[in-house]
Amino acid sequence: MSTLDPQQLKVWLAAVARQDAEAFRSLYDSTSPKLFGFALRILIKRELAEEVLQESFVSVWNNAGSYQASLAAPMTWMTTIVRNKAFDLLRRVDHAVEIDADHFDKDVMDAMESADPTPIESLQLSADSKALARCFTRLESLQRQAIALAFYHDLSHSEVAEHLALPIGTVKTWIRRGLERLRLCLHKMEGT
Repeated sequence: MSTLDPQQLKVWLAAVARQDAEAFRSLYDSTSPKLFGFALRILIKRELAEEVLQESFVSVWNNAGSYQASLAAPMTWMTTIVRNKAFDLLRRVDHAVEIDADHFDKDVMDAMESADPTPIESLQLSADSKALARCFTRLESLQRQAIALAFYHDLSHSEVAEHLALPIGTVKTWIRRGLERLRLCLHKMEGT
């Protein structure tokens, strides 16, 4: 079903609030593909998106009675639940990375200490600017946005977090992972 009927979704949500398992199945079957795609765009990894989708539908089941049609369309309400669960998961993952920083991937640390040009330094080299632009387009949109704000607009991580209305740990992770992906992409292009 490519377009979801908001009226039908409201009917199903009202039935789910009364613990109607059949209505819940219909709601899940109709909305889960779009909600999964949304979670996947945020989390990138399929298994994380699946975990968030499951947690989100548990939340829908438990909180359908609190849904207020006057405040949000059904898909908006469910998308907000998925978004919040995804960002909660990112915060948990970011926290785990920060705790385990001593064992951070050796290759990443070597890359950070390398005398090779960073992606930002490479941008200033006219010969490499096209390669960097190609690699930059391969990043997830939120990574591109965070890196652009940090390096092209010279914002601090906390300013980027405030601008994007995201936790600072999430922004730091996106920037770190984005820069690493840029470095790997540029390295591959040098080899070809």
